Amino acid sequence: MSFEPLNTVTSRTLVLTPSNIDTDQIMPAKFLSMTTKAGLGEHVFANLRYDAQGNLTDHELNTDAGKACEILVAGHNFGCGSSREHAPWGLTDYGFRVVISSEIADIFRTNSLKNGLLPIVIEKGAHQWLLDHPGEDVTVDLNKCEVRLPKNGGTYSFDVDAFSRLCLMNGTDEMGYLAAQDDAIAEFEAAR
Repeated sequence: MSFEPLNTVTSRTLVLTPSNIDTDQIMPAKFLSMTTKAGLGEHVFANLRYDAQGNLTDHELNTDAGKACEILVAGHNFGCGSSREHAPWGLTDYGFRVVISSEIADIFRTNSLKNGLLPIVIEKGAHQWLLDHPGEDVTVDLNKCEVRLPKNGGTYSFDVDAFSRLCLMNGTDEMGYLAAQDDAIAEFEAAR
């Protein structure tokens, strides 16, 4: 599987302040029967974006400005709950490339990295600055593993394992990486 390479992202932030946003809030269970990623963005955060009658609410996620944001800043412990790849699928189909929080659930983090979404855990002071300044232009540099905040907000490092970083920067998942090694594998096998 391939996706758009992720190197540097500069975008306004869309901020969701509540802590403990779980994967059912990100992608409600009623949409888990979908087997393709295309169109899942319409259902991401459905309970915030639609009323009981299925009409769009006035939530920022439904605005043109919100839809233009590639960086989601989320409250503490984002992506907790069940293991569902539909959550990062929906976020990327919506248009997000990066999620920043002070804590991101491990399974969500792993699923995100495999599906072209960069989950960043940032130190609490920088996270609070982001929560307090919604809509600011923030730069995420995957090559340097840095988040750069505007208005002298500072520069903060983040961790991502080297293999995931390589895959994200090349726009490929693990299987795509292995498939690209066919010639090297064949050469190795021939030399044995």
